Amino acid sequence: MFAELLKSSYFALFVIVALGFMLGRIRIKGLSLDISAVIFVALLFGHYGVLIPKELGDLGLVLFIFTIGIQAGPGFFDSFRSKGKTLILITVLIILSASLTAVGLKYLFGLDTPSTVGLIAGALTSTPGLAVAIDSTNSPLASIAYGIAYPFGVIGVILFVKLLPRLLKVNLEEEARQLEAERIGQFPQLKTCVFHVTNSAAFGKSLAQLNIRAVTGAVVSRIKSGTQILMPSASYSLQQNDYIQAVGSEESLAMLADMMGERQEGELPLTKRQIVETILVTKKDMVNKNIGSLNLHENYGCVITRVRRSGIDLTPTPDLVLKFGDKLMIVGEIEGVKGASELLGNNVKLLSDTDFFPIAVGIVLGVLVGKLNVTFPGGVSFSPGLTGGVLLTTLILSAIGKTGPILWTMSGPANQLLRQLGLLLFLSEVGTSAGQKLVATFQESGWSMFVVGMFITLVPMIIATLVARLVFKISMLDLLGTLTGGMTSTPGLAAADSMVDSNIPGVAYATVYPIAMVFLILFIQLISVFVV
Repeated sequence: MFAELLKSSYFALFVIVALGFMLGRIRIKGLSLDISAVIFVALLFGHYGVLIPKELGDLGLVLFIFTIGIQAGPGFFDSFRSKGKTLILITVLIILSASLTAVGLKYLFGLDTPSTVGLIAGALTSTPGLAVAIDSTNSPLASIAYGIAYPFGVIGVILFVKLLPRLLKVNLEEEARQLEAERIGQFPQLKTCVFHVTNSAAFGKSLAQLNIRAVTGAVVSRIKSGTQILMPSASYSLQQNDYIQAVGSEESLAMLADMMGERQEGELPLTKRQIVETILVTKKDMVNKNIGSLNLHENYGCVITRVRRSGIDLTPTPDLVLKFGDKLMIVGEIEGVKGASELLGNNVKLLSDTDFFPIAVGIVLGVLVGKLNVTFPGGVSFSPGLTGGVLLTTLILSAIGKTGPILWTMSGPANQLLRQLGLLLFLSEVGTSAGQKLVATFQESGWSMFVVGMFITLVPMIIATLVARLVFKISMLDLLGTLTGGMTSTPGLAAADSMVDSNIPGVAYATVYPIAMVFLILFIQLISVFVV
C-alpha cells in the first residue's frame, strides 16, 4: 500500500520533506545538515524509482532564486559602493580559484562537464549554484556530483574556520575589541542631550540663521524657554538661558556644545499636548522619497530625530531616502504627529502582508531575461538561463526598490517561507531525478569526484587566506566572514560566530555573500558553455 502511495507525487514529496527534516535535525558534535538533508533523502528515493515531476522542481527553482535576489539586491550593489572592495576582491579570488581548480582536476581525472560544475556547487555548498549547473547542462550528473562533494563542503569549511585562528595564533577577543571601536566611527551611535544656551554668539539668532543641522549634523527636537516647552521652528530666536534638546552623534553634539554653551545629560519634558512616537514607513507613495521633501516641520510641526533601518540608527538628513519598513522617531504636537503617521502609513500589518503581484511580475520578467541570447565572436552564444535571468532581474528590481506603485520587496517571514518552499520543491525533484543514476556513477567515479570536491573546497580558502593576510593585511574576523561568505557557507558562519562575541564576521559575510553567489553562478555558466 505504501509503495502505491509513493506513486502519487504529492505524497512522495511530503514524505521526502518530512524525512529530510528529521535527518537534518540530527546533530553530531554540533554539526547538522539542516534543510540540505532533503536532497540526500530524495537521492535515496530516486534510486528506488520514486520521481517528483520536473514542473514542481522548476516552480521551486524560480521561487527560491526570486527570494534570494529580492533579499540580496540592495546588499549586492551597496557592496560595490562601500569600503569593502578588498573583501570583494578576495571573494572573487575564492570563486575564481575554485573554478580553475575544478577545471584543472576535470582534465586530470577525466570528468565530464556536468559533474565538474556540480562538484563546484557542492564543494561551495551552493544550492543556487546547483540550480544553475542543472539548468545550464540539463544533466542529472550535476546533482549527483553535488551530493558527493557537499558533505565535505560543509565539514571542511567549519574545520578550516575553527582551526585557522589557532594556526595563525590570533586572539579573536582582543581583535574584536579593536575592530568594534573602529566600527563605532563608521556607524556612530546617536545620543540625546540638553544644551544650556550660554554662548553669547547664539543670543538673538534664529534657528534658520544658526543652521544647526547643516553645521553640526545634530537635530534639535525641542526647546525650553522659561517654563514653556516648544517645538523648534526656523524663525525661533534663541535667548540667554534657553535650553535646547538635540539628537546626534558624539561628534555632532560636541560641535553643538561649542555653538550653544553648557552641555547637560537628560531630556526636556514634554507637555500634555506633545508626544514622541515611532512611525513606520508603510505607504507606497513615501518609499524612495527623501526626508526633506516631506516638509514634516512646515506641514505638521513635527521633527524626525532618528531613522532606524536594519537595526542601525541613522541621522535624518534632508537627503536621506526612505525605505519601506523604516522606523522614524518623531516628536511634535499630538495632532501633528497623528497627521505625519497618516502620511507615512504606520501600518504594522502591511509589514507582514505578502503582495503576490510583484512576485509574479518579477518572475515573468526574469524568465524573459533568461531567454535572451548573447552571441560572442566565433558563433558561441551565451544565455543567462532560468536561474541567471531571474536572479539578475530581481537583483536589479530590489535595488531599485519601487517602480510606480509596485514595491520590489518582501517581508522577512514571507521571504523565508517562499524560499524554503521553493528550496524543498527543487531539492526533492533534482534529488529523485539524480538518484536514478547515483549508485552507478559513484561506483564508476565517485571516489575520484569526492577527492576533487575536497580540493575545490580547501584550495580557494588556503589561497584567499594567504592573499588576505600577506597582501591586504585584513583582520582575522573580517577574513572569517569573507571566507564563509565567499564559500556561501552558512554553517561556516555559525562556526565563526560561536568563536567570538562579535558581529564583525556576520557583517563581512553579508557584504560578500551576494557577490559570491552571483560570480559563482556566472563561472558555472561559463564553464558549462566553454569548457568541453
